[in-house]
Amino acid sequence: MIKHILNRLPRKPSKSSDSRDGGTFSSSSNASTSSRNGDLASNRYANSSGTSFSGFKSTPSSGLNQGNKISQVVNAKLNGNTFAASFEALPSFRDVPNSEKQNLFIRKLNMCCIVFDFTNPTKNIKEKDIKRQTLLELVDYVSSASGKFSEFVMLEIVKMVSINLFRTLTSPPRENKVLEAFDLEEDEPSMDSAWPHLQVVYEFLLRFVASPETDAKLAKRYIDHSFVLRLLDLFDSEDPREREYLKTVLHRVYGKFMVHRPFIRKAINNIFYRFIFETEKHNGIAELLEILGSIINGFALPLKEEHKLFLVRALIPLHKPKCIPMYHQQLSYCITQFVEKDCKLADTVIRGLLKYWPITNSSKEVMFLGELEEVLEATQLAEFQRCMVPLFRQIGRCLSSSHFQVAERALFLWNNDHIGNLIKQNRIVILPIIFPSLEKNSRNHWNQAVQSLTLNVRKIFSDTDPELFEECFHKFEEDEARENEVKSKREATWKRLEGIAAMKAASNEPVLVSPKAIARKPSC
Repeated sequence: MIKHILNRLPRKPSKSSDSRDGGTFSSSSNASTSSRNGDLASNRYANSSGTSFSGFKSTPSSGLNQGNKISQVVNAKLNGNTFAASFEALPSFRDVPNSEKQNLFIRKLNMCCIVFDFTNPTKNIKEKDIKRQTLLELVDYVSSASGKFSEFVMLEIVKMVSINLFRTLTSPPRENKVLEAFDLEEDEPSMDSAWPHLQVVYEFLLRFVASPETDAKLAKRYIDHSFVLRLLDLFDSEDPREREYLKTVLHRVYGKFMVHRPFIRKAINNIFYRFIFETEKHNGIAELLEILGSIINGFALPLKEEHKLFLVRALIPLHKPKCIPMYHQQLSYCITQFVEKDCKLADTVIRGLLKYWPITNSSKEVMFLGELEEVLEATQLAEFQRCMVPLFRQIGRCLSSSHFQVAERALFLWNNDHIGNLIKQNRIVILPIIFPSLEKNSRNHWNQAVQSLTLNVRKIFSDTDPELFEECFHKFEEDEARENEVKSKREATWKRLEGIAAMKAASNEPVLVSPKAIARKPSC
């Protein structure tokens, strides 16, 4: 009786029955495996980019299941578990019929979702080489693809790219050198040991984004805001090769996905704000500015208020950090692009430069003068007249600088024909401001080249308007005589005070001098 009851209970299927049942059970088993691996990959992507694709429904093929099994096994090995199967290369695309190429593509993508440890060059050498060859095959496949990529293929592509690229950046400690631009330029950049794989993944992503077979309306669901943010985070990489690739990729994303453009600009703004006002530490400012230079060049006229605010709130304050030499060339290009787009912005830009003008850093001052020349070259008369008084007060201080490169760079402004014409048209205002600096340079500056350039500038003014020049010269002599008189009175006052102190010192009496008495004595 008991035996009869036990025979009615369902039995656990054996391995032989699995293979006999074939289609149905095998399919459900593979679907389960695919689901688990899909969840694992989805979770890894979510951890790295904040987005999960677990809600996307699809019917994976047997090829995908095989790729997922390989991924699961090798990940188990990399995590220190028993390595149950070998990491073997998949067939080449040319060895399979066209009908199987997409399935093989998916399998290769899943195979490349395995991330190896590159800190130990002797570990997984064979597997690393197989993965790199597979990545190169994927690049060729995307480059020569004929036919639109399906939504499921896009999902798998973005998943593979995300798992490989989106990681925590590590940088060696640099003590306090991070703020010293010239120290940073002398330091060797840190190269990522995983670059042999990362480079091919970047190339794959670049070809995918640029491919005419990539439908932007579909792809924007996966190359979304979260994906863009993680790309931007990678710009802080120490490896200049990675930043160069990122620059190209982000530029292509900006060009292809018009819906993302405002978000990309805003995200770059936020990076700049954090850099300017909080950290002053970021490796990719130059590359981000290079992208923006191209974007600004394509702005339509008239400029939107959003773009003008970006100039005032982000680009101009970027002149503040100490490490500006690392990105000044790109920053200067962006600033000049704005002035060329809208000449009315010249006054805003010049006053912004004056606000952040360096006081004790001569090399930075030379850079500012170079940028100022580029801005003035695109400046029209009306805007020039609005800011010429504070501008030439600063130029006058530069002319008087004891650092010969600063004085020389300021004098080079007169070699620019456009700037020279602007100065000539407004010489009545400008010459009285800078004449004392020119006169003192011609008499006393220690550098012969600065003296020679100063004499050339003086000659330009004297030839253009002799009467104004003579008037400024007489005014300078009067001011100098008055200054000498004040100086001699000051010295006489100090001598008188020293005499009183000497007399009191003999009798050990304290010396008490009234400020009012000191003020009255020089006028006696």
